[in-house]
Amino acid sequence: MAYALGKFARALCDRCGFEYKLNELKKEWNGLKTCPECYESKHPQLEPLTATSDPEALYRPRPNNDAEEGEGFVVVVQSNIFQPDFLNPSTLPTNFTVSEMTGGVGEVTIVT
Repeated sequence: MAYALGKFARALCDRCGFEYKLNELKKEWNGLKTCPECYESKHPQLEPLTATSDPEALYRPRPNNDAEEGEGFVVVVQSNIFQPDFLNPSTLPTNFTVSEMTGGVGEVTIVT
């Protein structure tokens, strides 16, 4: 269906009531046809962004494999748990070496 151009048509502004050419009126977001002076665009806060939920877990997390200081372990290769004294330090093999070890506790002052 074809409509007329309406280049000579007149209309009233829905806000101020003054007469304008129909082509000059703009349609607002609320359905009103207003003149360029009365035209108000839709405020962004009338359409707030949708709230997204907080993430709860990582996708395919990796474990922390970094050994902190003092959390290492010593592997004993030659040990027989069927011996009655397998935990005796004198029966443990001596095939592992430990480089320099230092430690400290602090100062102790004894007053009598």
